[in-house]
Amino acid sequence: MTRLDPTTTALPAPTVSVVIPVKDDARPLVDCLRALRAQTVAPIEIIVVDNGSTDDSGDVARSFGAVVITESQPGIGVASATGYSAASGDIIARLDADSIPQSDWVATIADTFARLEDVDAITGPAHFIDGPEWLRSPAAAVYLGSYFLFTGMALGHVPLFGSNLALRRSTWRSVRHEVHVHDQLTHDDLDLSFHVGVSGSIRFIPSLRSGISMRPLNDGRGSLRWKRGFHTVTIHWPHDLPWLRLGRRVVHRARKSPPRSLSRR
Repeated sequence: MTRLDPTTTALPAPTVSVVIPVKDDARPLVDCLRALRAQTVAPIEIIVVDNGSTDDSGDVARSFGAVVITESQPGIGVASATGYSAASGDIIARLDADSIPQSDWVATIADTFARLEDVDAITGPAHFIDGPEWLRSPAAAVYLGSYFLFTGMALGHVPLFGSNLALRRSTWRSVRHEVHVHDQLTHDDLDLSFHVGVSGSIRFIPSLRSGISMRPLNDGRGSLRWKRGFHTVTIHWPHDLPWLRLGRRVVHRARKSPPRSLSRR
């Protein structure tokens, strides 16, 4: 039996800050914050970034003990970035106001980053929590499946999904001056994927699950989402074409990997 040195102490689990950008999301925010309050492992802080709400989103957030930051410049990208930069945790986790994370969501994030030291960001699956029950599973499969498929092809690696992602605070600091936070035509999660994935590692974690609303399928802005997706991809071309990104990632990983011994004893 292998015995541990009694003087050895386990490294503490990384701390997790949760960032939620909102605009007139008071009603769904209540359920999101209730789900965060019921986590098996509590985040060290919840930061709600109010991006010009005319309802009582800020008051709702404060009633749950969240830190409320006001970001006057419109756009989910700049609102999210403001929250990321204000976070004090080792890990920055992101939800949307209508997300309902499962009860071990924060615990899964902390455990994953503690175990996988070479991983810079993670994302996970989602399921619809509203709309006709018979439609939820197939709609989620098509909606999320197409997102991960097409953006993954454009990136050359796993993309981040904005309603369910987390990244190291050090990773955010390394890319925060590169992301297009002031461009309202970008998808902020896809843009972040481009910059994190150049030299970092993004991992899809199947157990990192969150519920989301079917609102994106019902708000009539589908064409705008496709336009934003196309814009986000093309502003990174031609220097970030998939095969060029793959080549840079291979070189970067080779430089990070320790050389193997040429002989064994």
